[in-house]
Amino acid sequence: MNALRLATFLAALAAVSGAHAQSAATLGRPVGPTRQVDTKVPQPGQNGKIFPLNSSWVAVSLNGKPFSGERPSFRLDDQMRATGFSGCNTYATAAYPLREQVLAVGPFALTKKSCDKSAMAIEQAFLVALRSSGKWDIEGRNLIIKTQNGGQLVFERSL
Repeated sequence: MNALRLATFLAALAAVSGAHAQSAATLGRPVGPTRQVDTKVPQPGQNGKIFPLNSSWVAVSLNGKPFSGERPSFRLDDQMRATGFSGCNTYATAAYPLREQVLAVGPFALTKKSCDKSAMAIEQAFLVALRSSGKWDIEGRNLIIKTQNGGQLVFERSL
């Protein structure tokens, strides 16, 4: 008895959905989902590239100048939380890969360690470059973030 009810229900559901699709098509409305693309979800850029979520990166250089000592790092998870080491402290922020290979980075939450002046200067320059990010690109094993003022922050993939 229940199998007969289920079969009748499924047949009625198929008839209603088929009639809806036909009436939508005759009214000039698109058939199927009409949801807009969510810009928070990584989308292919012009070159078909998708931002590599859940990958760890270590900074190589900032504006052509290599990092020395313990290098800053960057990791963006699938919840759009970026975390890493900034040269002295650890940080966390929201980061959104947007259309056309744009990367938007929010304000930082930092630990409050105090380091020597050179480490603090490196940290400040790194955080300013990351916060002012504009475009991103992948070239081989490198993630390149171009800042809005023309700078360039280069990372290499780490394990």
